[in-house]
Amino acid sequence: MPLKSIASILQDHARSRGSAPAVTYPEGSLTWAELDRRSNQRARWLASVGVRQDDLVVIMLPNSCEFHEATVAVWKAGATPCVLPSKLPGREASEIIALAAPTAVIGDVPFAYDGPRLPAGAALDSYSDAPVKDAGASSWKAVASGGSSGRPKIIVDTMPAFIDTDAAPYRLLGFSPDGAMLNPGPLYHNMPFLFTSFGLLAGTHVVGMNRFDAETFLQLVERYKIDFVAVVPTMMQRIWALPEAVRAAYDVSSLKSVWHMSAPCPQWVKRAWIEWLGPDRIFEAYGGTEGSGTAITGREWLAKPGSVGKVTPGTVRILREDGSEAAVGEIGEVHLPAAARAKFRYIGAEANIDAAGGYSIGDLGHIDEDGYLFLADRRSDLIIRGGANVYPAEVEAVLDEHPLVSSSAVIGLPAEDLGERVHAILQLRPGAPLDLASIIAHVDDRLSKYKRPTSYEVIDTPLRDDAGKVRRSLLKAERVAWLGAGREFEVDLSSSLAAASGSAVR
Repeated sequence: MPLKSIASILQDHARSRGSAPAVTYPEGSLTWAELDRRSNQRARWLASVGVRQDDLVVIMLPNSCEFHEATVAVWKAGATPCVLPSKLPGREASEIIALAAPTAVIGDVPFAYDGPRLPAGAALDSYSDAPVKDAGASSWKAVASGGSSGRPKIIVDTMPAFIDTDAAPYRLLGFSPDGAMLNPGPLYHNMPFLFTSFGLLAGTHVVGMNRFDAETFLQLVERYKIDFVAVVPTMMQRIWALPEAVRAAYDVSSLKSVWHMSAPCPQWVKRAWIEWLGPDRIFEAYGGTEGSGTAITGREWLAKPGSVGKVTPGTVRILREDGSEAAVGEIGEVHLPAAARAKFRYIGAEANIDAAGGYSIGDLGHIDEDGYLFLADRRSDLIIRGGANVYPAEVEAVLDEHPLVSSSAVIGLPAEDLGERVHAILQLRPGAPLDLASIIAHVDDRLSKYKRPTSYEVIDTPLRDDAGKVRRSLLKAERVAWLGAGREFEVDLSSSLAAASGSAVR
């Protein structure tokens, strides 16, 4: 079958399903016809401010019907949507937008931006809502990420905005053209953006949450007879933490496909969900924003607990530090195939490419004798907080800017709810007082909430060696041992400096 543009597929749904709901959020719903007409108006606005084929358009909107109007409009304009959080601090927003160099921005920008911008909630009644000329970009989405170097990067998916509808990926994932999916995650993250886009392309009714709440999640599943959801393990834990009577009060029998990804899932949580919903409704995917690597069903997982899926021969490889291939069962760095490398490009960073043309996103793991991939850990410096990646170098760069701080190291410590919490270890400048309130205010003004440390520690020994290196893995191991021994971090804020190693605040 010939390729069809994303825009034309959605227009087909508008023609055939006009009065049916396309997207629903707490503030209301849009039918397929309304989504089509409103996105036509936005597409015409984009053209009027100079947006052309393959341009990047930044979208900074919260979860809402308006977000989807904007995304569809960018596709209709032949451009690539670059999704960013709607509440980025000014400096972080300015750095990422400067990197993206978009032709236009849709949303509210927290700094002096002089390019074409359509504010959130802007009325476009003066623009025609008639169909626009069919168009499609050479890259269908772009997602921002804090880089491991401490600087932001943008990951551009180089799949064109054209799809063979007979072989579309959403057909393999469990989307039903007459069903409904629930999105509980922020749309500026890759997973929620990917799956809501797939849902719309499949003709599925997309139901979204402004903010995740465990019981509301269950209420929506029952109310809209949700058959597809994609979650992160933190959400699974919070739902499971509800009293059993609360979980049992809602009918979730409509669920057919429950996908989880974006962070390691504790085995007890996964087993609990399999026992609750059955193994044939639970699925896990492994990969990154750059692309997918493996997937596993709940039934397979019961036979291979802890695995993230069977590796297709010649694709995922495990490499030693010297670049040689690891033996069966030997832990090394996970490298995804060269074919997948061709499906993305970075703005602001370089891919970690191996000799065979594959690439790594920094995970460690092994492949067993049956070809199943098991992850040993994330790379030592990456913190995964509630499914969101936090790069220590990015947080440290902000901390080190403060005039009281000589050096810093940021690590992840265990957190029951979010998986990991962000912990900052500070070395103050000689003679500097400990003014934690000033340091926290400095960080809060420069980093998104999920990246901010929730505990601080002050030490008087050097954090880095003469080469400027810091051994985060050792720092983390020491502090995990302290916590395991029942030691909590405490400090007297009236003192100028915490006297004991391992003292912390907040």
